[in-house]
Amino acid sequence: MSNTQPSGSWSARLWSDVEQIYAEILTHPFITGLTDGTLDPAVFAEYVAQDVHYLREYARALSLVSAKAPTLAATAMFARHSAEVYDVELSLHRELLPQLGLDPADLDRVPVSPTTRAYTSYLLAATYGGAFAEGLAAVLPCYWIYARVGAELLGRGSPDPRYALWIGSYGGEEFAATVAEVLELTDAVGAGLAADEEAAAREHFVTTSRYEWMFWDAAYRRESWPV
Repeated sequence: MSNTQPSGSWSARLWSDVEQIYAEILTHPFITGLTDGTLDPAVFAEYVAQDVHYLREYARALSLVSAKAPTLAATAMFARHSAEVYDVELSLHRELLPQLGLDPADLDRVPVSPTTRAYTSYLLAATYGGAFAEGLAAVLPCYWIYARVGAELLGRGSPDPRYALWIGSYGGEEFAATVAEVLELTDAVGAGLAADEEAAAREHFVTTSRYEWMFWDAAYRRESWPV
């Protein structure tokens, strides 16, 4: 998958709104710690535990996007992606969790962090209450930012095999192909949006991109409820 979209495309305009957010993600100590091996394994374990909580709700958000899709092909694509959250991404967690000293059976007892709760609540509200384009824009950063981060980190590698496994999952060609499929649909949808529809969708895209930074930051800080 190319790191840039065709000039003038809707996806290119969307990305222009979040370039600074993406730059902040790449320099966050959680991300840099993956490749230089300095990230505390306890922090990574917290991230993986929260990601399990997040992906359960993300799968539901993808199902809502699927239900509102304008074509049968788009409906099928998002339904397939929702199912693949369990088949592919949660299988990665099942491999990583024992290496991090976590029992998958204990994850339900790991409290959902404030940021995880806020992010997933926002996703479900946007995909349930908004039009298809709004839901698509809301779920897109989780696809696109992860693919770009994965591709960036793949070239750097990691001395820690657990981090290398995570990087390879998101930096590989299979995930890149999935994201390219979503971006192709994004550009097709964006071409037909009225100005107010595009503005609403772009706001969702920027907001969930911010939540992507916040999700890594919350894990890095081992965030918990203050009261």
